[in-house]
Amino acid sequence: MIFVVDDEKHILQLIKYNLEENGYRVKTFEDGEVFLKEIGNTTPDLFILDIMLPGKDGLELCRKIRQDYRTKKIPIMMVTAKGEEFDKVLGLELGADDYLSKPFSVRELVARVKALFRRVGNSELVEGDVFKHEDILIDCERREVYKKGNLIELTYKEYELFKMLVMYKGKVLSREKLLEKIWGYDFTGETRTVDVHIRYLRQKIEDDSDDPVYIETVRGVGYRFADKKK
Repeated sequence: MIFVVDDEKHILQLIKYNLEENGYRVKTFEDGEVFLKEIGNTTPDLFILDIMLPGKDGLELCRKIRQDYRTKKIPIMMVTAKGEEFDKVLGLELGADDYLSKPFSVRELVARVKALFRRVGNSELVEGDVFKHEDILIDCERREVYKKGNLIELTYKEYELFKMLVMYKGKVLSREKLLEKIWGYDFTGETRTVDVHIRYLRQKIEDDSDDPVYIETVRGVGYRFADKKK
C-alpha cells in the first residue's frame, strides 16, 4: 500500500491511476491532519508526500513519520514544485529517501517507486546475516546497526548506504555507483544526495564526525568503509 499526500486533486488522480496501473494499491489524502490520523491506524509500505501543503507541510509530515517507531523505517518520497537545493537537502536531513520535482513524467514516477521497493526487497548481504567489524555490528535480519552494543537509529536510506559500504569494505565506491545502487536509477548531477547521507551517517556512526575512522572520503572519487584496524 502506498499513501500519497497532495493538495492538488489532479496530481493525486495522476499518481493514483498510474501506480494502480502498475499493480500498486494507493490511498490518497489532500490534508495532512487526516493523513496523520490514518497512519495511526494503518501503516503503508511507502509514503509520497508533497512538500507544499496547507497546514502541516510535507516536511513536517516527514518529521512526524520519522519520529514514530511504527513508521520510522518506511521509505519516503518527497514531491515538490520547488527546485531549490535547500528544500531537497532539508528533506533528506529529515529522513526522506528520495525526491521528485514537479512537473514529473509518469514514467519517472513509476521508475522511482519501483526502485524504492526494489531496495526494500533486495540485499546482497542476505537476510539473516550478521556482520561485525571492530565495535560495529549489522544485523541484516532485523535491519539494525549497533555500535559498542548500542542500537544506532538510521533512516532507511542511511541503513542501505552504510550496508553497501560495508559490503565492499576497503573498496572505493564512487558517488555515481552509490546513487545507482542505493537509489536504483541514474541520479545525474545529484551527487550531493550521497554527501548529505554520508554526513549524517558519520554523525551517528563515528566518534568524531570531523575525523572519521569508518567512512573515509577518497578525494575526487567517493567513499569507502575502512578495512584497517583502529
